[in-house]
Amino acid sequence: MPRGRLTPLQEKVLVLLAEVNPRWTLTGGGALAAFHLGHRATRDLDLFWHGRAELGSLGADVTRILERAELLVEALQTAPAFERLQVSDGSESVILDLVAEAVATVEPPSETKIGGSRILVDTPHEILVNKLCTLLNRMELRDLRDVRELLRQGGDLERALRDAPRKDGGFSPLMVAWILRGVSVPDMAPVGALTSEELAELVRFKDELVARLTRVASPE
Repeated sequence: MPRGRLTPLQEKVLVLLAEVNPRWTLTGGGALAAFHLGHRATRDLDLFWHGRAELGSLGADVTRILERAELLVEALQTAPAFERLQVSDGSESVILDLVAEAVATVEPPSETKIGGSRILVDTPHEILVNKLCTLLNRMELRDLRDVRELLRQGGDLERALRDAPRKDGGFSPLMVAWILRGVSVPDMAPVGALTSEELAELVRFKDELVARLTRVASPE
């Protein structure tokens, strides 16, 4: 049985890689889909090694473990601190992003059980902080949806805004507001991906978020 909104292959990959040492932390859409919100499916899994500047041999270790389980692994992108792999079992595939993240977390990950194994998963607050920082550099519809759902489920926006500069020294609420103002949500949505009601709700949320960010930046 898949966990949350994970596919069988995605769950299998996480269980197989639970043996990797040093331990990684699941974050981003995979963590939200599987353990926190379940509001959407995810097309990739983000595994972070917090406190490391480079991956070193970890990419090779991951590939060896997956191939030992008779999965097909293809390297799509390779850099000292980042590797992107495509993993397939013949019927489905998943993108696996391996990231060395030298910047410390704002709060420690939690340990959770999946398929008889234990893995580390970033907390909703950590992911909210990361998503807000992401809005500065990459504007995708899924990131806006994730921020909306995290706030709906009790996320503390003001706390996250205070913590964000610890992850990105160039972060400011006013800059995020300025970027969001220039975003056309309908233009970002693939045809048929959202109903007209869902699209209108996301547009409203974006406008409300801009207003909240502006108030935080200029409280007077």
